[in-house]
Amino acid sequence: MTVEVHSLGCRLNISESETLRGLLGGAEDLVVVNSCAVTAEAVRQTRQAIRRARKERPDARLIVTGCAAEVERAMLAAMPEVDGIVANTAKLDPRAWNVPAAPKPPAQRTYTRGFVQVQNGCDHACTFCVIPQGRGPSRSCTIAGVLADIAIHAERGVQEVVLTGVDLTSWGGDLEGSPRLGALCEAILARFPTLPRLRLSSIDGAEVDETLFELLAGEPRVMPHVHLSLQHGDDLILKRMKRRHSRADAVRLVSDLKTRRPDIAVGADLIAGFPTESEEAHAANLSIVAELDVVHGHVFPYSPRPGTPAARMPAVDGPTIRRRAAELREMIAETRARWLAGLVGQPLSVLAERGGTGHAQNYARVRVPESVPAGTLVRVTPARVVEGILEA
Repeated sequence: MTVEVHSLGCRLNISESETLRGLLGGAEDLVVVNSCAVTAEAVRQTRQAIRRARKERPDARLIVTGCAAEVERAMLAAMPEVDGIVANTAKLDPRAWNVPAAPKPPAQRTYTRGFVQVQNGCDHACTFCVIPQGRGPSRSCTIAGVLADIAIHAERGVQEVVLTGVDLTSWGGDLEGSPRLGALCEAILARFPTLPRLRLSSIDGAEVDETLFELLAGEPRVMPHVHLSLQHGDDLILKRMKRRHSRADAVRLVSDLKTRRPDIAVGADLIAGFPTESEEAHAANLSIVAELDVVHGHVFPYSPRPGTPAARMPAVDGPTIRRRAAELREMIAETRARWLAGLVGQPLSVLAERGGTGHAQNYARVRVPESVPAGTLVRVTPARVVEGILEA
């Protein structure tokens, strides 16, 4: 067998894993685990993936890269299953793998969407976050480089491009003239006029520029789906997290978007049980789900990460964290169920995926006919909701 890449964590890791498959395509008996360290659970899953990969490929060379390879380097290097570690910042450098350099590793069609990395690293210092340790400072890809990446996907007929980054909306701050993300999106839409769909991964509402807002609010080819790096609904907790927005800022942004584009679907990352979180603060976290109409939610039970200021703050006990996380998930599930019910009878454009489902423009999951090839856009009018999936 040849190269095998296991990706954990964020969409950025998915994008980088695709590049790695192209970069390492000629390698023999190589397994790469592209790890995640965003939570203690992510590190646990990384260790599981390593053990599973070694069991399945006992004779292969097993290399670990990704954020956990930086944050938990000593622990992972000590695992008997691991043959080596490649620094996260070097994982897309051919020299780190001793393979010939190529002008651009060919994109693979493992996924129905084209995940395109436009930014890496982060310059912020959120008190709970270990990712700057794993990714380094913010670095932006040039517009020309991004367009070249998308061209590869366009040649393969990809119908949707997803822009990814650690701190996506900080794109351009380190480039000449400090362009904003809206300018990059405008350049993509102009360069690829037949690209049906452009989607953004998680964004920071504090960094949404005027052009980006206008595209999200009114450009049909920019998907009506915004996923906010929100983290909490209580202002005091947001300050202790060192976030750069208030609750009111998030409410205002979503309200302004929905006024212009009522069908826009809102997603959010939320942390349950952050240190010092009171029951009142948790109630504010629950209430913002309803206020923003969060239908795509990622709930993270707080876990202390090494070297972060939050790890030194007064902790909430484990059972309380788990209860609050469950309550947040339940609130999001109820909001999502009402939203899905409201989509019944509405024609939706769906990008078919493997397994007989796909995602609509608003990222609702929809059942599609098995005869529709993956990567194809199809029109579906759902008649019911079955286990969270819209079906015709």
